Amino acid sequence: MLAIGAIISVSSGLGYLLPALIGLESMGIPSPGETALILAAVLASQGKLQIWLVIVIASASAIVGDNIGYYLGHKLGRKVLEAPGPLYHRRLKVIGAGDAFFKKHGPKAVFIGRWIALVRFAIAWLAGIEHMRFRTFFVYNALGGITWATANGLVGYYAGKAAADAITHYGVYAAVLVALLAVAWIAFAMW
Repeated sequence: MLAIGAIISVSSGLGYLLPALIGLESMGIPSPGETALILAAVLASQGKLQIWLVIVIASASAIVGDNIGYYLGHKLGRKVLEAPGPLYHRRLKVIGAGDAFFKKHGPKAVFIGRWIALVRFAIAWLAGIEHMRFRTFFVYNALGGITWATANGLVGYYAGKAAADAITHYGVYAAVLVALLAVAWIAFAMW
C-alpha cells in the first residue's frame, strides 16, 4: 500500500513520465505501458496531471516506440531469423507464413495489435521483419496509437474520478470494492 501512496503522490513532472513507458513497450521491451497510462489518467482525474497532455504523451510515445520497433525489425529481424542455428527450417516456415499474413492483413494487424496486450509489444517488430511498406505501417500505427491512448486514457480518467467520488462518499468499503474491481479488471485483461 505504501508503494501505491508513493506513486500517487508523485509530482506532476514525474507523472508525465508514466505514459512515456509506452514507448519502451512499443519498442519491444516488456514494460507496463498500459498500466502506466491508466495510472497517469487516474492522477489526472485527481487534478495532478492534465488528461489531454497524458493522452498526447501516450500517443506520441506509442507511435515513436512502434516506429523504432519497426526499424529494428526491418534492419535486424529477418537477418536474425534467417541465420543458421536451432530451428532454422521452422523459422523459415514461420517467416513464409508471416509474409503471407502481412500481405493480406498487415494494416489491420498493426491497428488491432495495438489493442492486444501481448501482441502490442511485438507487432511493430513483426511488421518490420515482414517488410511492410513504411507509409502503410505509419498510418495504421498512428491511428491505432492515438485511438488506443485516447480510449484507455479517458477510461482511466473517468474511472479514477468515479472511484475517488465513491471513496469520498462511502469511505473504506468503497475503497475495498474499488480495489477488488481493479484486481478483477487486471486479471481479466491478463487472461
